[in-house]
Amino acid sequence: MIQFNTPEWFFLIPLLLAAGWKYRRLRLASPLRLLLQTCLLLALAQPALDRGGKDMDLWVLVDQSNSTAGIPAAGAEEIQAILERHKHAGDRVRLVDFAQSAVLRGRGDPVFAGGTAGTDMEQALAYTMALMSPNRTNRILMLTDGWPTTPLDQAAEQLIQSRIPVDYRLSVTFREADIRIEQIRTPARIRPGEAFILEATLAGPPGPAITVPWQISKNGGAPLRGTATLLNGKATVRLADRLSTPGCSAYEMTITPQNDPIPENNRAVSFLEVTGGNGVLLLSGYDRDPLAPFLEAQGFRVQQPSGLNRLDARHLSGVGLVIINNLSASSVPPDFLHALDYYVREQGGGLLMCGGRHSFGSGGYFSSPIDELLPVSMEMKKDKMKLMTAMSIVLDRSGSMSCSVPGGKTKMDLANAGTCQTISLLSDQDLISVHAVDSEPHPIVTLSSLGPNRKKMISSVSRIASMGGGIFIGAGLKAGWRELQRSVAGTRHLLLFADADDSEEPADYRETLKEMVKEGATVSVIALGTEKSADAGLLREIAELGRGRIFFCDRPGDIPSIFAQETVSVARAAFIRERTLLRGTAGWLQIAAGQPEWPPAVDGYNLCYLRNGATAACVTEDGNAAPLVSFWNRGTGRTAAVTFAMGGELGKNIQQWDGYGDLIQTLARWLNRKNPPQGYSVRADTAGDRLRIRLYYSEENIPRLAERMPEISLELSGKESSHTQNGIWEHLQPGIFQCSFPLPHGVMARGAVRIGGSVIPFGPVSQQVDPEWAMPPESGNAFLDLVNRTGGRERMDLPSIFREPRPGTCLQLRPILLWSACVLLVLDALFTRTGLLPRGQPRQGVTRSRPSGENNQSI
Repeated sequence: MIQFNTPEWFFLIPLLLAAGWKYRRLRLASPLRLLLQTCLLLALAQPALDRGGKDMDLWVLVDQSNSTAGIPAAGAEEIQAILERHKHAGDRVRLVDFAQSAVLRGRGDPVFAGGTAGTDMEQALAYTMALMSPNRTNRILMLTDGWPTTPLDQAAEQLIQSRIPVDYRLSVTFREADIRIEQIRTPARIRPGEAFILEATLAGPPGPAITVPWQISKNGGAPLRGTATLLNGKATVRLADRLSTPGCSAYEMTITPQNDPIPENNRAVSFLEVTGGNGVLLLSGYDRDPLAPFLEAQGFRVQQPSGLNRLDARHLSGVGLVIINNLSASSVPPDFLHALDYYVREQGGGLLMCGGRHSFGSGGYFSSPIDELLPVSMEMKKDKMKLMTAMSIVLDRSGSMSCSVPGGKTKMDLANAGTCQTISLLSDQDLISVHAVDSEPHPIVTLSSLGPNRKKMISSVSRIASMGGGIFIGAGLKAGWRELQRSVAGTRHLLLFADADDSEEPADYRETLKEMVKEGATVSVIALGTEKSADAGLLREIAELGRGRIFFCDRPGDIPSIFAQETVSVARAAFIRERTLLRGTAGWLQIAAGQPEWPPAVDGYNLCYLRNGATAACVTEDGNAAPLVSFWNRGTGRTAAVTFAMGGELGKNIQQWDGYGDLIQTLARWLNRKNPPQGYSVRADTAGDRLRIRLYYSEENIPRLAERMPEISLELSGKESSHTQNGIWEHLQPGIFQCSFPLPHGVMARGAVRIGGSVIPFGPVSQQVDPEWAMPPESGNAFLDLVNRTGGRERMDLPSIFREPRPGTCLQLRPILLWSACVLLVLDALFTRTGLLPRGQPRQGVTRSRPSGENNQSI
């Protein structure tokens, strides 16, 4: 039996008959052309031939996502056994596990290893259809809670076209009493000082009124508390606010209903951007930074955050330039330093680092996330080392160090790699010792010089393994100090690496540290965790009493870099504190109209070296010829380095220089991000677990877009890592391009749209509520609509699925008809050109005979 998927094309038959009657010269009724029209018309109607094939493949899709509470997975084997007992001969039952990804059961790991924080039902259906055999009847049974986190439009159309019904069996998760935050509504952007309304919608079970306590905080500050009353399952909280400072503000709302079965959807976060041009974010190690008055006098909007430990990517919104002025790397959160790389390279921002005793290499920026951004390098030079350095490294090898991290390594492996990097960076004359500590210290390398022992030390350290238990801090400090006491080196430093959630038995650590400081030794700490970890206070106190630095690291992948930062800070004479003559170069003319009258000398500077491709505007006249002012382009942004002190005791003479203000404002204007191009606007919002970016453009920009398409990139930052990906635009309609990316909950997204040489930054954006637990009604309705459109239904009686009519498999005739039409078209052209087709006989009585003797020559 032949079926037509699009029979509406047959309405063209009357039009073809009328055209054949009116335009006879087209000869539409000739045999070849009649066959050609028939083939094309049938191809448009998409005929399919039923070939039988009554054997059925039943695909059971098992929802493994978090919102199902494991109910479908727990009952999958029992359901499979029931289906196997009642299937017909020749039928097959196949299981597919899915959540954020899908995998056929029986391929690979028997335990589902995909992410479970989302329900990508559309991807699972597409994956299953790709596995189906076209010669068998296929049907889908979904064991799910019925809440997809992705749209189902494309999957529904493909299932309908392939005539594959979708049945379902819902898992019961007791959600009837769930009270949740549906969403927080705020404007996408506001102007400084503009009032706005924050509207939060709460949802719950219909019925009697329910009182729900709530609280809302802004940027982590003191929360505002109140209660909302759910009437018929709905409540709205409205608050008015006004923001005067440009940038990005975060509003976090939490509710605490009683006996709530799903607490995961009781928290929501919304970001609000306050526009105001490209400001300057000034991170300073001075109480009163000397740069701020000059920048403000030139019209720059300067922000000086007080809580540096709360800095993150949000603080880069509305900022065109970041200045780090004599502030150590340990004072800046690692996440913020990581965010600066994308901010400069992709979002077109500027970065300026100014010198001082807490800047560049001496400030711990060697091998930091912004090291490669700067136009100067801070690598160690053997001839610039201090006379001798003795370092003792104490490593935590407790049970927590055996945890794996992305990349297939353990935390212990990364600590070993950091220690090996320290061994590689020190000079031959330096001394080092290494202890691995659990319930007692274990000497791995006793204090000895690196010269002849470097390779052997690296080999021994790289084999350190986690042996379980905890770390006894007091015993580790004593063991490291005993090693340092054997040395007479000018610099003696102990570096402690410990888990901030598992540091035990500090014993008499204060006495040990007091003795160390008295004899000129220092102690720094690398704490694996955050400032909120259980033992963070103990480790911070150890660093303070030891007159060293503390680095909190919640990204294990950063551990080797932090070891390198600390090594350079301790072992290298990075800051030269002596009066040094200088001279200007022609490089300054690349960013300014004329040469300034440079001061004759500086009182001290950070010893750095100009990178290849960078430009030096001013250099020292000592034997180092080190760059004092340098700059270059990085991606779409720019960075600069001023290696002499701009403030404090060592910057007094520079501050009295007449060109001090001109130097600041020239660098600031050159580095500051360019204004976005006119006639464009970018909007970003979320739909399910995807981020949707739309680029609006005016008609005047159409010729420019025709020459070169805009480029879009996105950085996704999570708790442990971040990555960048590029997108592909979809022309949604005239004036609008659209691009979408997956956006998991708990991940912050920032992006940039590049149009020629200009950049439009956007973000940050994140999911307000975890899509896996949001469960909006439209999501459940979309799933039921898919089931109804494909001809499926809810299956309480599982064996009945095998009693459903089986349409069999179909042979699509459209390709055969299209090839036939091509052959007929070629034949018609051939016969028409060669005259092989009969053109009909002349009518009788019309033919005239020529008179005799008439010339038959043609003209």
